[in-house]
Amino acid sequence: MRIATWNVNSILPRLPRVLEWLEQTGPDVLCVQELKNTTEAFPVDPVRALGYDVAAYGLGRWNGVAIISKAGLEDVTRGLTGEPRFDGAAEARAIGATCGGVRVWSVYVPNGREPENPHYAYKLEWLAALRTTVAAELAADRPFAVLGDFNVAPTDADVWDIAAFAESTHVTPAERKALELLREAGLSDVFPRPLKYDHPFTYWDYRAGNFPNNKGMRIDLVYGNAAFTGAVTDSYVDRNARKGKGPSDHAPVVVDLAL
Repeated sequence: MRIATWNVNSILPRLPRVLEWLEQTGPDVLCVQELKNTTEAFPVDPVRALGYDVAAYGLGRWNGVAIISKAGLEDVTRGLTGEPRFDGAAEARAIGATCGGVRVWSVYVPNGREPENPHYAYKLEWLAALRTTVAAELAADRPFAVLGDFNVAPTDADVWDIAAFAESTHVTPAERKALELLREAGLSDVFPRPLKYDHPFTYWDYRAGNFPNNKGMRIDLVYGNAAFTGAVTDSYVDRNARKGKGPSDHAPVVVDLAL
């Protein structure tokens, strides 16, 4: 079984690239983030033409998540248990489904902006709600994973230059503690291999030179329970999907499992 995650940074302009990648890579399940459209506006038909079903959750803002699967889509859940709102508004940042006996969640963790910004406190509240949801999911005896754009680099090695992130989000102790609590709940980080360079970054800002100079971050993560991680046979960052004309600023993370 092949499961992947990809922040596509707007599904409609990225659709040709996503369709091509689905055909070439052939994942059984693809978790998608940052749709930037509504549930109803998701381009379901061209994806279904490739043999996939779609469960989407979008509210027409800059967030939005989906699960694309040819292994089935059962028990679809939109939103987290006790999920907070930002400025009184709901955001579409998490969707779960069972695909071929594997329970997956596609998540798009809030960015946080700056540590003094109210969005940062919202980010920490959101991650606490994710842990509550994860704890409930772990009660079931089945392979389980949370995949997506966590907007947190777990260690200093997961950013190209830690000095460049002084006083910034994505690397603060509180954010990393939230990931630690997820691991303590019963999840492990499925660490992918890079296709180039010595560290598997998954995101490179669009600014000129960042991608070719590998000034990136590893913020797209796969966290799985023992039944999931014990079945992993390979995992890699598809850096090639970040190349070419009109790419997302993120690359897919692909996980192969003996399931």
